Amino acid sequence: MKSALRRFFDGDLWYSFRRSPTAMVAAVVAFTCIFCALFAELVAPHNPMDLATLELADSRLPPAWLPEGSSKYLLGTDDQGRDILSALMYGSRISLLVGVASVLVSLAVGVSLGLLAGFVGGKTDAFIMRLCDVMLSFPSILVALLIDGIGRAVFPNAHEGLAFAVLIVAISLTGWVQYARTVRGSTLVERNKEYVQAARVIGVPTLRIMRRHVLPNVTGPVMVLATIQVASAILIEATLSFLGVGVPPTSPSLGTLIRVGNDLLFSGEWWITLYPGAMLVMIALSVNLLGDWLRDALNPKLR
Repeated sequence: MKSALRRFFDGDLWYSFRRSPTAMVAAVVAFTCIFCALFAELVAPHNPMDLATLELADSRLPPAWLPEGSSKYLLGTDDQGRDILSALMYGSRISLLVGVASVLVSLAVGVSLGLLAGFVGGKTDAFIMRLCDVMLSFPSILVALLIDGIGRAVFPNAHEGLAFAVLIVAISLTGWVQYARTVRGSTLVERNKEYVQAARVIGVPTLRIMRRHVLPNVTGPVMVLATIQVASAILIEATLSFLGVGVPPTSPSLGTLIRVGNDLLFSGEWWITLYPGAMLVMIALSVNLLGDWLRDALNPKLR
């Protein structure tokens, strides 16, 4: 373990990270958001999910530094009396959970199909690529709306966990295409190299060649793409929640908080929308900047 950490800190990736102020700032912002989301019970001053602690008399309070604000609620409250700061931490957890889970599902499906298409070729490759073309012809948000709507219609009284699963599947349905096309292109290059030909000659099974030899050599672009796609998945989840077809209302994400604040925006309660929107932008921007840095760091031509 120590030797692996030492190799990492002595490697080119860590050196590139230390030489990039943008990546360091983005990493600090992303780590802070993730830490507050994962440990919201310990960090948040209130529990916005506990209905017994909400007080309607404290609803729509402005931030603490404004004349009508209260020091008890640093960023103000929403229409139900929930502390905005605490709601941001709990809402970020839900957004990050859905975003990361949907990327993992897309990653598993896309890498498997892309590896199969690139290595086997022929009719299998043609079928998978035509399927990718069909999926790319539909806007991702439209497909997510359709699948999520069908899931709610089929399971109207679904448990909260099932509702999250439907949302993750809806986002992943189009997310796997980019992984499949990326891995297929890299696999087409790798399958003709000498180490693959040598493995075939000595009788190594095809599945083992794909899993043990080709897959490790095509993971570089996939890592970069997955990092960037986390931000896209979070934005899609926020869009669905803003439209009212995302996560259940009992577990509000950042998109749900923005939708609630949008209804009250013209009545003067700007903080209910502004802070969730700013939190969403911070998470998406920091993850995108980290993805851009990782792409440059893993590309030897840009070193």
